[in-house]
This record gives sequence, structure tokens and C-alpha cells, in this order.
Amino acid sequence: MREPVDLRRQRILAVVQSRGATRVSDLAAELAVSVVTVRRDVEELAREGRLRRGHGVARPVLTENERAAAPPEPAADGGPVALVVPERHAYLYEALHGARTVFEEAGIRIALHIAPAVSGAEQPLVERALAEGARGLLIAPRWRSRATEEADYTWLSRLTVPAVVMERRPRRGSALHAVDTVCTDHWYGVHLAVEHLTGLGHRRVVLAARDDSPTARAVRSAFREIAADHPGIDKWAVALSAPGAVPDPAAAASDAAAVELPALLSELGATAAVLHGDVDALMLVQALRDSGLRVPEDCSAVAYDDVVAGLGSTPLTAVSPPKTEVGRAAAELLLRRLADPAAAASPVRRLELLPSLQVRGSTQPPPEAVAPTLASQ
Repeated sequence: MREPVDLRRQRILAVVQSRGATRVSDLAAELAVSVVTVRRDVEELAREGRLRRGHGVARPVLTENERAAAPPEPAADGGPVALVVPERHAYLYEALHGARTVFEEAGIRIALHIAPAVSGAEQPLVERALAEGARGLLIAPRWRSRATEEADYTWLSRLTVPAVVMERRPRRGSALHAVDTVCTDHWYGVHLAVEHLTGLGHRRVVLAARDDSPTARAVRSAFREIAADHPGIDKWAVALSAPGAVPDPAAAASDAAAVELPALLSELGATAAVLHGDVDALMLVQALRDSGLRVPEDCSAVAYDDVVAGLGSTPLTAVSPPKTEVGRAAAELLLRRLADPAAAASPVRRLELLPSLQVRGSTQPPPEAVAPTLASQ
């Protein structure tokens, strides 16, 4: 028997009033009706002034005291927010989903623009978005090299709408230094990986990392600094994780060949490796197995990114940046600029969020650390 319309709408009101902003899709699942039905109910309830309708969400009506205390909301007719991210970048797509949730809860439409893998692709996309009425910008430029990064500083710093740079940290003192940014503290991520491995007893560690993104460069720099000063590390080395993982493979053909990880581990006597990013990590673990090195019995491995690291035949221990939360924080920062005209003159924010370590089955004490125990049994 179908539930009466009035009763269903009362249930919608009760859920929204008790939980706050609620997605229409969640309401539909909970009430066991179609999204179209709930959307129609929400529209009618909003027309009656019993709740507020956003883009894909229903929100409770504010009391007078709540209305007075709440920050001003962006105008409903102010145009979309443009989101610009690189193509085929699963890491940043997770951050994008976090940002989308915030914008939907605020009732703001987003316009997604995917930048192809060519230098300078972001600028024309942003210019087109602004010409089409975008009122703000959330952007994660590809920046394969420092040269392409610095080429974007000038035009990004001169935008006429509020902008937040996501998962990128512009060079200090650059034209983009005074633009809001939200990113992961990758130094801390490498620190977590190294502390985990040295805590297990590994004293010789290799980093196999990309070199074609700001994150890759931050990871490589942090590893060199941490490994060089760490009392628990005797030897360390940095290798390229894949032949094409350089800023310009065509120009750097002579330097593009990745060091064979099994050979490097053998040469160094290393028993552990930090591998950036996930896909490269899974492929390198396969290469180790093909060469006769077992993970983790012969070599422990820690991946960096944690997008698909847990899906390997041996789930990889991984540094997990707070990807969704980076997106949420960036969107909230942009909303603040959009909602309050006075916020345009407030101090620029450069936020860093700490990653976590997800321990799985790819790390254990090194062979020499477990051998005495095995011998004594």
C-alpha cells in the first residue's frame, strides 16, 4: 500500500529538521521511493516555506536567531562555481567529490572542467568558465614541471573572482603566494611511512617515486630530508618509479629509464620501499615478485596515495592523504569568500591537512629481524 503524500512529506520534514541538510537521494533511499518523487515533495515543501531547497539537498528553515547568527549565503542567481582538475586523476577526483558535497549543501551549481594532459591547458578552460558566468574557481593544476607551474602563477593571481588552489602549494614569494590554498602535508605522510618501516626494524629503505607532479616532488624532497637525518636509517636511495613519470619524457629520454627496483634493493641491501603512487606501487610489487622477491617476506612496501593500494593481491600498507577532506575544506574556504563581501579582504589562508597511515599486509619486520625467532622455535 502506497504511503499517503502528506505522511511522506511529514517524514521528509522530520528527517531534515533532525539532521539538517540532507541529500534528496538519501531521502529517497530511506523512504523507499524514487528520487523524482522526493524532489517533487521537496519542491512543494519549499514553496510552502516549510524547508529550503538546495542543489540536490533539502535544508531546514532557519529560526530568526539562527538566521541572524548565520553567515550570509551566496546569491542563488550568482552563477556556478568552476572546478578544474586534470584528466584521469583518481586522487583528485576523490577531492572533487568532497568539494561537490559542500557546494550541493549550499545550493550552488558546479561546472566541472577537465584539463587534458598538455601544458597550459587550464588557462583557456578558466577563461571560458569565467566568460560563462562562473563566480568562483576551485582548481588543481597539473603542473608536471616547475616551469609549467610558474607559468601559471601570473594569470591565476590576477583572477577577478575568488579562487582556491587545491592540493598544490605555490612557491614561496611567488605571485600566487597570496591565494588561498588547501593541500595535504606530504612531509608528514613520508614521515609516517619512514617511522612505520624503521619501527619494524628496517634500516635500509628505497623510495621509488614519480617526478611529474607537485605531490611527487614534495614526496621526493621529504624523503631525502627525512632519510638523511633519521637515526634508524643506515642507507637509502631514490629511484624513478616508472619510465614516463618525468615532467617531459620526450625531452628527458636519456634520463627517463626507471631504475630496476629489484636490482637497486639488492645493491643497497634494502629490505623496504616506499612507492609513489598507487598504480606504480602495484606494478612495482608485481615486478618484485617476478624477480623472486616476495612482499612482505623479503621486502616490505608502503604505497603513497591510497586510491587503489588496498586492492592488490597483497593489500598494500599506504599513506592516505585526506583527499575528500581536502576537497571539502577547499570548497568551504571558497564559499566563505563568496558568501561574505567582507571576507574578500580577510587574510589569505594556506591550509595543510595531515594524512594517515593505513597498515595492511605488505609490511612486516625484515628477514634478519624474524630469523632468530624462527631458528629458536
